[in-house]
Amino acid sequence: MKTKLFALAFAIVYILQVYAESSGDLFAGNVTKPLVAIILMLWLYVSTKLKGRFHKRIFAGLLFALAGDIFLMIEANRPGYFTYGLVAFLLCHIFYIRAFILDHKSNPSVKIPFFLWSVGALFIFCIGLFFYLQPFLGSMQFAVLVYAIIITVMAVMALNRYGKVNILSYKLILFGALFFLLSDSVLAVNKFAQPIPQSGVLIMASYMIAQYLIVYGTVVRELLVKRTEI
Repeated sequence: MKTKLFALAFAIVYILQVYAESSGDLFAGNVTKPLVAIILMLWLYVSTKLKGRFHKRIFAGLLFALAGDIFLMIEANRPGYFTYGLVAFLLCHIFYIRAFILDHKSNPSVKIPFFLWSVGALFIFCIGLFFYLQPFLGSMQFAVLVYAIIITVMAVMALNRYGKVNILSYKLILFGALFFLLSDSVLAVNKFAQPIPQSGVLIMASYMIAQYLIVYGTVVRELLVKRTEI
């Protein structure tokens, strides 16, 4: 019942946010954008009471995501706030990584047959995107490189949860991490390299799906071998 109620609330915010991005309604966008993280934080708290370290770290990540959303909203009038937003989302990914590491520690002996190939593909994508953006980055080169590495590591650690948690949680969080990678890639290309038609819709639609899947995967998460605190 809780999941359905929060899913409905999130769906309404999702539709309103996509409408705001597609229509250019700045007011509607500024009202609904912070609600994305707020609804997900409420859902996570109500469902888990933040009893375990995993839940607390995902919650902390959402807090930084909320800060990042606010900084990027302000950035329209104050360009320097883009850097603050970048740092906030960097911290969001670091907390997600720290959460996913807990699952690895619960059963580190599990071997993933496709792990090296998948990690290689993720880092090739990361490096390729960075070298594509590099001529346009100027003084932001180091910051963007660090961010690209961290979000790629986040996706790798989501991939590494295979065999440590129930399959539903694994798939939800993995796809959430990949949608996050898509969202940030579109944002980077649109901001630094070349405008993408309806980029705001694509960025926010994929970002909201990413966060929803990560939180859903956290709510339904079950360790297969409980060697760490939940």
